Amino acid sequence: MAGTRRCVAVVWFMAGLAAAPSLRGEETSPTLLDVLSRPVLAAGTALSEVQDYCERRVPRMPEVATAAEWEALAATLRERTLREVVYRGAAAEWAALETRVEWFDVLDAAPEYRIRKLRYEAVPGLWVPALLYEPKQLTGQVPVVLNVNGHDGKGTAADYKQMRCINQAKRGMLALNVEWLGMGQLRSPDFVHYRMNQLDLCGTSGLAPFYLSMKRGLDVLLAYEHADPSRVAVAGLSGGGWQTIFISSLDERVTLSNPVAGYSSFRTRARVLSDLGDSEQTPADLATVVDYTHLTALRAPRPTLLTNNDRDRCCFAAGHALPLLLEAARPIYRLYNAADNLWVHINHVPGSHNFEQDNREALYRMFAAHFSPDGTFDPREIDCRSEVKTAEELAVPLPEGNAGFNTLARRLAAALPPAALPTTETERQTLRTRLAATIRSRDLGVTGVQRESWGKLGDAAVTALTLNIGEEWTVPAVQIAPAASQRVVVLVCDGGRSAAVDRVRALTAEGAVVVALDPFYFGESRIPQRDFLYGLLVAAVGERPLGIQADQIRAVSRFLRKDFGTLPIEVHALGRRTALAALAAAALEPEAINSVELHGSFGTLREVLEENLAVNEAPELFCFGLLPACDIPQMEALVAPREVRKQPLPTAPQPR
Repeated sequence: MAGTRRCVAVVWFMAGLAAAPSLRGEETSPTLLDVLSRPVLAAGTALSEVQDYCERRVPRMPEVATAAEWEALAATLRERTLREVVYRGAAAEWAALETRVEWFDVLDAAPEYRIRKLRYEAVPGLWVPALLYEPKQLTGQVPVVLNVNGHDGKGTAADYKQMRCINQAKRGMLALNVEWLGMGQLRSPDFVHYRMNQLDLCGTSGLAPFYLSMKRGLDVLLAYEHADPSRVAVAGLSGGGWQTIFISSLDERVTLSNPVAGYSSFRTRARVLSDLGDSEQTPADLATVVDYTHLTALRAPRPTLLTNNDRDRCCFAAGHALPLLLEAARPIYRLYNAADNLWVHINHVPGSHNFEQDNREALYRMFAAHFSPDGTFDPREIDCRSEVKTAEELAVPLPEGNAGFNTLARRLAAALPPAALPTTETERQTLRTRLAATIRSRDLGVTGVQRESWGKLGDAAVTALTLNIGEEWTVPAVQIAPAASQRVVVLVCDGGRSAAVDRVRALTAEGAVVVALDPFYFGESRIPQRDFLYGLLVAAVGERPLGIQADQIRAVSRFLRKDFGTLPIEVHALGRRTALAALAAAALEPEAINSVELHGSFGTLREVLEENLAVNEAPELFCFGLLPACDIPQMEALVAPREVRKQPLPTAPQPR
């Protein structure tokens, strides 16, 4: 991962280490690097545990007996999702603003339709370009379609999206082709989706700009004089499929929905790595209210077409994505006697990740069934390849300094009141309680330990520790105990324990017992594939990576306190990611941890914004609401009067 460029990777070979007795009958003596690199856990432990952890927290569909019972529950789920997930922090104020629209020139595209260029303000300072495909002959009210799209760098200029909009316009429909954040004209570093979590850090939902972009797109369409509010559709591929189900489930103005290869249940995502989903698809705390199964059921009884591809190598292939969604939604549609309104289309040609002609014609058949009461809507695609425009022809003027995620996050941070340091014990306890709640600390303990002697290095006994933390985590550590011990150091490192050779050597030379620990996400506890996406999923089910890390460090420190009696327990961290976890642990653990030593720590979480870091670089840094709740100076104040020593990294940051 890119963020690991900041971790410490001190892997100096200990050429001067004295020969030691062989371990487990080996013919050559191991080095300290050998010992710290040797696996403690069974292969696959980290992945299987985080999968179990997340899957069991995903909410299941409730049992309901009548449509009226579901209606009441659905209203609650929509309200809670918007209030508790989408409109948190400043997003509630953004949502209350009027939709601002600015219109530009018109392209006389073909005899049947024209293309009007426009932009609208999704949130203050963030303008979204869009294209309205407008039939030239309009009478009465006509259907409107919000056409969204996913991770395609061509954005609104993607040919398959243009052809979809052209076909809609040629059939007398108003088609709005909107740009997605981070794509097309909005393809810039400030719109990289993994930076939306900077808003989360500031206590405002990073999901809000995505949602409000869709909502205001509907506002634009429905403000048109010929728009029929009873015939409102949304359709999109991939990330556009995610957009489609999200807006279609929560905004009841959407009467017809066609998500294409765009989502699956969080239960599916926990196991199928291809489906895990980016920041906007896995927002903090969504799964404390709803799963995507619920969102699918919230469409009932309105017409919905679920389109998936049978050999989709990107994500959301039909075979694994559809079963849980249909299992949830079909009974709810039946409560309304509207089972025929839930359609499924599985694409076989080409069968890959696409919204090509077969999938487009499935959408047109949906239009024919639900938007064409006179039966005149022909679902066969009209060949319009010659009418596809270039990106330059479709470009919409955008204001200078159009605000992306980092710009918005910096504005939010600048508006935060100056953080006060606690001065009384009551204030300290209040702040400690707030920190624990923000990082979702569970105050776990060591529930079991397996020890295995690995012999000695010189006069230092080496023991592998397999520590059970709570009921769900297994954390590995290597304990190196010199014969004459004066203190105990719990050592964590951004690069894992194998990257801390030099520091371990120095500490043991000073007579310290070193317990080199790999907490969640680091070293041997690192998830081998798509690790940061599991960090997002952990937050989506209501937990926090930072809280898990801090709780594991706390639990091990308390365990060692019992193991070593009166010896002082210190926590040392190498690298600013583990430094944050170590500091949070010490702030919440005033009894077991006697002091903290941080190498390379941030001075404030505002540095995350100043350096424009992204969640794929370090998931624990983007804990929702942490900056306003308890910044690093406040955590340090909670450690006091215990000592907090801060040191620079011993070497230049290296990849782990």
